[in-house]
Amino acid sequence: MPGVFPVDLPPGLFAVISGVLGLLVGSFLNVVIHRLPKMMERDWRAHCAELTGEPPALGEPLSLARPGSRCPACGHAIRAIENVPVFSWLFLRGRCSACAAAISPRYPLVEASSGLLCAYAAFHFGYGWAALGAMLLIWCLIALTGIDLDSHLLPDSITLPLLWAGLLFNVFGTFADLPSAVIGAITGYLSLWSVYWAFKLTTGKEGMGYGDFKLLAALGAWLGW
Repeated sequence: MPGVFPVDLPPGLFAVISGVLGLLVGSFLNVVIHRLPKMMERDWRAHCAELTGEPPALGEPLSLARPGSRCPACGHAIRAIENVPVFSWLFLRGRCSACAAAISPRYPLVEASSGLLCAYAAFHFGYGWAALGAMLLIWCLIALTGIDLDSHLLPDSITLPLLWAGLLFNVFGTFADLPSAVIGAITGYLSLWSVYWAFKLTTGKEGMGYGDFKLLAALGAWLGW
């Protein structure tokens, strides 16, 4: 990708900074994993209510930014000191400070995975666009993994921007040349699409969703053919 960053960083320092950034983004990814499926369900219900002429269900507005994080058991508002990635969970011994309800170990696991993988990407690729792209891919895949495990969904709001981001990075040959990225995206989509229809025609059942096709297309766009 043309252009260079305004300053250069030693590899070790860049890896440390990237690891800290990964921890912070990992904390936000926990919010995405928890809230995005709920937001999708709310939008779906509102759309159904509009089609049927029923009044929409009222509830507290929900977005990735609002309301602030709370304990699901007692509603305790999570303070900033209780929201430090990984360390707060360890300090609180995995329990809410207000009601002592257990806090899932998945929260620090997501944060630690994001931090470690970002540090590795920074160390592996060095200071530049490739490391930035790798970290973006890591964050999206972590979010998609968590959402898929919880709700068996792969949201278009993540998979489709991820696909286009892969093609954009590879316009400049960051991870693969552009023709290879385009072929990879098309092949990724069509390969699972073919498996889907072969399974459906054979068994009469759907073995996967279209989100799987889009995810494999996105990976093809990033990694090429």
